[in-house]
Amino acid sequence: MNTVLLASNRGPVSFTLAEDGSLTMRRGGGGMVSGLSEVVKETDVLWVCAALSDGDRGAVRLAPSGRLDQAGYDTGPVRMLDIPPATFHRAYNAVANSTLWFVNHLLYDTPNSPQFDMRFRREWESYQDYNAAFALALAEEAAHGARVMIQDYHLTLAPAMLRVERPDLRIAHFSHTPWAPPEYFSLLPDAISAELLSGILGADHAGFLTVRWASAFMDCCEVLLGAQVDRAERTITYEGRTTRIGVHALGVDGDALWARALEPDVESHMTALRERVGDRKLIVRIDRTELSKNIVRGLSAYKQFLTDHPEWHGKVTHLAFAYPSRHDLPEYREYTAAVQRSAKEIEDEFGGEDWDPLILNVDDDYARSLAAYRMADVLLVNPIRDGMNLVAKEGPILAPTCALVLSREAGAAAELGADAIVVNPYDVSGTANALFDALMLPEEERAKRGTRLRAAATALPPSRWFADQLAALDHGASGPQ
Repeated sequence: MNTVLLASNRGPVSFTLAEDGSLTMRRGGGGMVSGLSEVVKETDVLWVCAALSDGDRGAVRLAPSGRLDQAGYDTGPVRMLDIPPATFHRAYNAVANSTLWFVNHLLYDTPNSPQFDMRFRREWESYQDYNAAFALALAEEAAHGARVMIQDYHLTLAPAMLRVERPDLRIAHFSHTPWAPPEYFSLLPDAISAELLSGILGADHAGFLTVRWASAFMDCCEVLLGAQVDRAERTITYEGRTTRIGVHALGVDGDALWARALEPDVESHMTALRERVGDRKLIVRIDRTELSKNIVRGLSAYKQFLTDHPEWHGKVTHLAFAYPSRHDLPEYREYTAAVQRSAKEIEDEFGGEDWDPLILNVDDDYARSLAAYRMADVLLVNPIRDGMNLVAKEGPILAPTCALVLSREAGAAAELGADAIVVNPYDVSGTANALFDALMLPEEERAKRGTRLRAAATALPPSRWFADQLAALDHGASGPQ
């Protein structure tokens, strides 16, 4: 079987440049990378990714044709692309994260933004160049008839570009985010929305995390492109080509997660947290300070819960882990500040010498997050909109009797909603009531729901998720339903 090519913005490793010019390699971050890193160990995969930092660029320049594995690094087959920093910045920050992410998560403050002017057109050209660099690298590396798996909103144009270069290849694209309905996607300039949609339709197979996001993409193609859509067969025909649409939910490798959660560093964090909070009930949230995660409303809901239920004062603590995200964008810096202000209001109003109602941490610590999962009585996952949200799946695995309060706008709600307490993420009062209901849920009911939540969360681990897409690409099927 030919090598599978995997393309994503972030790769499996990153490099740090020291003052003396030396390079230190570490494993790449992010949930998608972590999941894919486990998958590629079991498959013959060449990973094509972008250099994200000066350290990465330094490593690429010392590697033949950017092949890190051929420069002595223990990475597995990896080609890292040295895209000019200014081009990368415009493509990644201005288009991918400040435009496409905002569109698909419905985040715009529409009276004020977006504004697509000449500056945006120049940024769009960089996004095109960035995608073209990936398409060229994939074309160069792929054997005849190889399978190519292109990941996420950073690389929506690459499938069609690669199709022009190498019509012999079997190409899949997977969207890890939600997809906007046509009335919102059409905020984009007409030519750009068409280019994005037709870019993905350059693939043989386009995958989504839920039926809802797949349906929204099909609606956009029908309304905005005039493509022929067969919803029963999940196919889209456009300009003489047919693309199959697949739905591939992403789950968690429960055994691997538990193995990591039993390591000594996690145990020591559990001891430290327990010493701090005593035998109080724990409401836990673990998120990046990402606008779509809805942390501020979650804190407001906890504040209202404390106001409505004084009998819980001193008996509950909220562990809120909000890790930094995209601080090179001003909206994200302000959002992090808003989270910290909200937390301080709770501490000032309710805190005392013998009770911390809220413990907020904004520094990333994976071991501490796993400790919090294991100790959780309630897990709050209330995004405005989310492709999947693996936190909702990881928590029930590590805390068998944890009650899950889950936004109906998380992709995970499609699988977990029946056994979660489902909330409207904009309804602060409703979420406050849900926190109370979760804390009051009887132990027997918690255990029954927990068993079903764990089964759903582990049904489609990353290895199965990846294998199902390869099978769909091989056999022309649209994947599991």
